[in-house]
Amino acid sequence: MIHATLVALLICSCIVPVGPHAATGARPDVLFIAVDDLNDWISLLDASSPIKTPNLERLAARGMLFTRAYCISAACNPSRSATLTGLRPSTSGVYGNASDWRRAMPERRTIMQQFQAGGYAVKGAGKIFHHHLDGAFHDPASFDEFQAMTPQNMPPKKLNRAPGYGSRNTDWGAWPPDEVDTIDFKTASYCVEALGRSPGDQPLFLACGIFKPHSPFFAPPAYHAGLADPGLPPRRADDGKDLPKGARTLLKSKQWFWSGMQQVERKHPGSYRAFVRAYAACCVFADAQLGRVLDALAARPGGDRAIVVLWSDHGFHLGEKNHIEKFALWEKTNHVPFIVVAPDLARPGARCGTPVDLSVLYPTLLELCGLPGDAACDGRSIVPLLKDPAAAWDRPALMTYGRGNHAVRSTRWRYIRYADGTEELYDHERDPHEWTNLAEEPEHAAILARHRTWLPAREAPAVADLKKRRKAHP
Repeated sequence: MIHATLVALLICSCIVPVGPHAATGARPDVLFIAVDDLNDWISLLDASSPIKTPNLERLAARGMLFTRAYCISAACNPSRSATLTGLRPSTSGVYGNASDWRRAMPERRTIMQQFQAGGYAVKGAGKIFHHHLDGAFHDPASFDEFQAMTPQNMPPKKLNRAPGYGSRNTDWGAWPPDEVDTIDFKTASYCVEALGRSPGDQPLFLACGIFKPHSPFFAPPAYHAGLADPGLPPRRADDGKDLPKGARTLLKSKQWFWSGMQQVERKHPGSYRAFVRAYAACCVFADAQLGRVLDALAARPGGDRAIVVLWSDHGFHLGEKNHIEKFALWEKTNHVPFIVVAPDLARPGARCGTPVDLSVLYPTLLELCGLPGDAACDGRSIVPLLKDPAAAWDRPALMTYGRGNHAVRSTRWRYIRYADGTEELYDHERDPHEWTNLAEEPEHAAILARHRTWLPAREAPAVADLKKRRKAHP
């Protein structure tokens, strides 16, 4: 029997990167950045947006920005577990925020484990896996070294003017006084220090998980003080009148957030605007922490040749379609920032408008770094698009939230089918805010039929929730 160390050496010797160092066979460092709840109302994706994200734009200027990129699921746990394992919820059964993802995929290698097997030193900090249940969703085996998220620094009492609205976790305002006391400052500091270490003999895979703009919408005072009022997102009061039963069923438990905000606004005028402004401040704060990490990468020997990917686990509604939060299948909840920097492969400052979902990330990183491919992946590598953003691509983006509920996004259309068979269809050329559901109009029958063909052929049963297993087996 060949010793395991020799096997690893043989595998590593066969690695042939397609990106940086392709000619020499050297393996590039990888900076893997996940941002939480960052939607598309930022200057990176909308030049007219008052929410300025210069560091995101600085990163995009080095590589390719995918302008129609979508999460796999509009909730933290199913999105992150799918992106990090390369398996969709319909394959794994991980549909919810409490789903025990490791029980569903006990033998599945995460993307970090693929890099460990390929000889990389894998380090990380912050929110990479879902932070629910006191970090129980974290996977220690995926890292050689990891700094967990620090606990949320909460003010002594709620900051907003609505004492009867929501919980401490849905609060907003200027907090804490010093940014060094925030989760993300500490995460960024760890990543800056890790990038500052001598490269040594091993290439580095560094995962940086930025928590903001996740609620509560706290950002230090400086990020509120210099922020212009972003105003309110576009919405229509009667939006929702044409929603099918499936949409109402899916959103039933989430409507309290929007209805509660309306009640608060009546009692305390200006609360809704302050809530939106606080989200904007969190985006600017997150961008600043990203800037610190990018500065450290630039100072690292060989940092200009590193592979960098940045993605958000899902978007966020701030009142669009009369909805606040994620947990839906509309555009605003699923459209995310996605940047890939692959020196010598992706042209700096390139943009690609082909719809892709984040199932592409796992196989793409394997190919970029010359690691063995994984045929079990549900997604395909986007290396052809990195080489040529106009290259042929034969599939739309697919999103899932809850078993049987899916959305398909093509260049022009968003199609949604719910578990009860009801549907939505939106024409993004004419209706970018998704105010008019066209699914019942006979003239769109062919479009509906074409998009239905991309729905998953198999729907895995839902895996048990971790919190339920804990109660049954304390």
